[in-house]
Amino acid sequence: MSVAVGERAPAFSIETTEGPRRLDELLAQGPLVLVFYSEDATPTCTTQLRGFRDEHALVRELGSHVLAVSADGLASHRAFAARLGGLPFPLGSDPELALARAYGVVDAEGRRARRAVFVIGADGVVVEALPHYQPGVAEQFAAVFVALGVEG
Repeated sequence: MSVAVGERAPAFSIETTEGPRRLDELLAQGPLVLVFYSEDATPTCTTQLRGFRDEHALVRELGSHVLAVSADGLASHRAFAARLGGLPFPLGSDPELALARAYGVVDAEGRRARRAVFVIGADGVVVEALPHYQPGVAEQFAAVFVALGVEG
């Protein structure tokens, strides 16, 4: 079962391409868009992260920020980000899938995270949960921004 809207977001600490990050520290900077993706450099995950990269200025304008997480290691994340021409947000490494398990988004094989997006308010409460996120579905992408305060 994945984390649902209205629930307190599970706390975490994770190594990222920008150093260690903890949920409480991230939320002190404003709402968080927590993006789970399956694997570095796959076509669908590339599309998923490009979407958040391309709209990152709007995310920041709304006082929010992004953290994207997969089971891949930091070296793989850095190479992936470089292939994308850089990313304005960190990539977190969850090799044991502890964070994916906490949010209920481990894939059926138990090897990776499913593509999922959670918008967590600055108070630590989940305001949008998309546990089966599909990058090609415009309504799901828009739901993230509605949760951040954009008029629907």
